[in-house]
Amino acid sequence: MTSPVLVADAAQPRAGGVDRPVVEVAVGVLIRPDGQFLLTTRPPGKVYAGYWEFPGGKLEAGESVEQALRRELQEEIGVTIGAVQPWKVEMVDYPHALVRLNFCKVFDWTGELQMHEGQSFSWQYLPVQVAPVLPGTVPVLAWFEQERARSAAGGA
Repeated sequence: MTSPVLVADAAQPRAGGVDRPVVEVAVGVLIRPDGQFLLTTRPPGKVYAGYWEFPGGKLEAGESVEQALRRELQEEIGVTIGAVQPWKVEMVDYPHALVRLNFCKVFDWTGELQMHEGQSFSWQYLPVQVAPVLPGTVPVLAWFEQERARSAAGGA
């Protein structure tokens, strides 16, 4: 079963038209033992600059999601990650690109956060206290809420 595509800013034209390629993106959901998760802002000069998102980036040719995530988190925020837990995949149709976001939970990393691209960061609980949130990040917050509800109900 495939989930529907999330369409961001639907009123805007799509760069490249309807047949544009899918851009594969690895996304790290860093989670502290207390349940806080890391959000960073889109860097200045990039599309949606200043919007809050989970860190990550595009896969390069021949890279797996995990390889790309390791590289991107080192380059963007200066941390070396341990085990990666593939979590969920979400297709998002942005005006500038059609992206497949491969979300991975990360509970283990070393190094101090260093925002190498001029972005900001914030450790958050639900409901998040930062705005605006990138459209592709919104489903993740809903998934966290669903997990919290299941946990509170004694479910898996």
